Amino acid sequence: MKDDSSNRILISRTDNIGDVILTLPMAGIIKSQIPNTKILFLGKKYTKPIIDCCEYIDEFYDWDEVKKNNELIECDTIIHVFPNKEIAKYFSKLKVSNRVGTNRRLYHWIYCNKKVNLSRKNSLLHESQLNIKLLSPLNFKSEYNLEEIISFYGFNRTQGLDNEYSKWIKKDKFNLILHPKSKGSAREWPPEKFVELANTLDKNIYNIFISGTNTEKEFIEKQIVKYAPHVKNIAGTLNLSQFISFIKECDGLIAASTGPLHIAAALGIHALGLYPPIKTMIPERWGPLGEKAEFLLATTENKNNLCMKNCNILKICSCIKKLEAHSVLNLILKWGKKSPS
Repeated sequence: MKDDSSNRILISRTDNIGDVILTLPMAGIIKSQIPNTKILFLGKKYTKPIIDCCEYIDEFYDWDEVKKNNELIECDTIIHVFPNKEIAKYFSKLKVSNRVGTNRRLYHWIYCNKKVNLSRKNSLLHESQLNIKLLSPLNFKSEYNLEEIISFYGFNRTQGLDNEYSKWIKKDKFNLILHPKSKGSAREWPPEKFVELANTLDKNIYNIFISGTNTEKEFIEKQIVKYAPHVKNIAGTLNLSQFISFIKECDGLIAASTGPLHIAAALGIHALGLYPPIKTMIPERWGPLGEKAEFLLATTENKNNLCMKNCNILKICSCIKKLEAHSVLNLILKWGKKSPS
């Protein structure tokens, strides 16, 4: 693709926060190779605050609104990062010049004119690397190691944190967020483990918050705060834009493979992901990417080190339960404390 200020590339990813975070480096890579290109993003409305924080993305479009209003988006290229038949058909009808998708969807053979031989299911690559592979038909460099990818986030266009929330931050302590729930998208570390961890951490050193959605607020209060009353329940308190800013002001975050984990990693604070031994959820594919990001992987007695059958049937993961609070604690103790800003 030529370096032309008229280039308008639309990245389509209409799924969830963590997936969108791991797609952002695509925009940084495009801008690094063709700086004058305009990068557009098509997504769900609720992910707009994520896009607003990325310095490399120029415009955001809500797919529901585009569809409802039969909106014309001016672009010469669309990259279908998250396959969606309806979106592929829509932009084919608009006769967008370059329509990129994988060759693993039958409808991409109908609606895309540039296809990438890419199987996510069988790949050993990280999700961010798989996303970047979709740039290859456009003659962009499309192979990067994970350390290189981190530098392309551009996740620094955050809002200022309102005084109402900034006063919660204690500069003389390590401000730590525990995010116990995942809205069912990941295997969750049990609440009693979070209680054990919170009660083990020195109250004179750690200022602990429990985050979550408004619907999770009561669960957090009854299952965690009741048994660790020194922690602060902030579930449902901040909107996404302010939550991003709040995470940025904290020192660390612990969660399953969820949006907040990937936000923390992209912001460059300590981000610890807790993962089960499930092929479709392993950190090699979905791990957090950041200068201070790391993970703990649960193990099992299964000879293939995969989650036990009953875990999948009952949706109660005995494997993730085997991650002990002291293992998490030992990692936290290595983090130290950032210098007050």
